[in-house]
Amino acid sequence: MSFEEKVESTKDQVTGKVKEVAGEVTDNQKLEAEGKTEGLLGKAKDALIDAKDKASDMISDVSDTVAEKFNDTVDNLRDKKEDK
Repeated sequence: MSFEEKVESTKDQVTGKVKEVAGEVTDNQKLEAEGKTEGLLGKAKDALIDAKDKASDMISDVSDTVAEKFNDTVDNLRDKKEDK
């Protein structure tokens, strides 16, 4: 996850909580709802960032495995050719 993405999602969560509490204290239901929505948006961004990171890690793992298998196959073919 990039630092900027993490800062953005945290900002949304903090700003949302401030608005939510301000709405509760002032009995402003619209501001409270806006704060809850913004906080949820920040949490959703975090979840998306985590999913993106996991997918990237999985792709990297698969790529490494494929490259390793390919290199093993090439080495085996070379060994067989040298044995002849």
